[in-house]
Amino acid sequence: ITWITFLLGTLALVGTPFFSGFYSKEHIIEAAGAAHVWGASFAYYATLIGVFVTSLYSFRVYFLVFHGKERFDTSDHGHGHGHDAHGHDDHGHDDHGHGHHGGKPHESPWVVTLPLILLAIPSVLIGAWAVDPMLFGKFFNGVITVLPQHPAMHELHEEWHGWVAFGLHAFQTLPFWLVVAGAVIAWYCYLINPKVPAAIKSSLSGVNKVLENKYYVDWVNEQIIARGLRCLGRGLWQTGDRGIIDGFLINGSARVV
Repeated sequence: ITWITFLLGTLALVGTPFFSGFYSKEHIIEAAGAAHVWGASFAYYATLIGVFVTSLYSFRVYFLVFHGKERFDTSDHGHGHGHDAHGHDDHGHDDHGHGHHGGKPHESPWVVTLPLILLAIPSVLIGAWAVDPMLFGKFFNGVITVLPQHPAMHELHEEWHGWVAFGLHAFQTLPFWLVVAGAVIAWYCYLINPKVPAAIKSSLSGVNKVLENKYYVDWVNEQIIARGLRCLGRGLWQTGDRGIIDGFLINGSARVV
């Protein structure tokens, strides 16, 4: 159950045709491509890159978790050793417990699998039902207003022929093949030839360092912005509060009196 629901969720997340995620993602991409405002072209190509990257990391997780090399101890050595030592002293009991550590994974109980099933169903079905009324119907009337100078959604509406035709047409579009490319590359790099990611990481160590440090956004925030604001706060406190208010206005006036 965990395997199939994870796979269905992955297919929806990457925007596979006829899955729920496909209808929203595809319309975002097409709306960006049809828009005439400044920056729309950048947004369009950025979403295409996002399609590929999303497929790559989503299928990477799927293949590593469910089809990759086993990372748990499947041997019976530790378990048997625990039983042999159990009759001799208390240390045998400790070894027995150690033998059970990292055992073979098993299916989760219903408190986990039931929510997975309930989440998987709409991830497959709800998109086909909701796309027409939500995007081109009256579902958001009075909530979302599209100005006349932004006709992208109106142009998409003119070419809308239903969710089936839209899904079938997607197999001919670039986003679909970017999804396929991401899945195939993830399959090759993490199942067929796992040495490829290590080689790429080694050859692009600078890029890898930037990515591992999350573009240094946290460092800039903590070391420059936050530290600068703390220094500013201390300066205002020392100069304004202690120097001017306490030292001059309060204590200074008291000394004069």
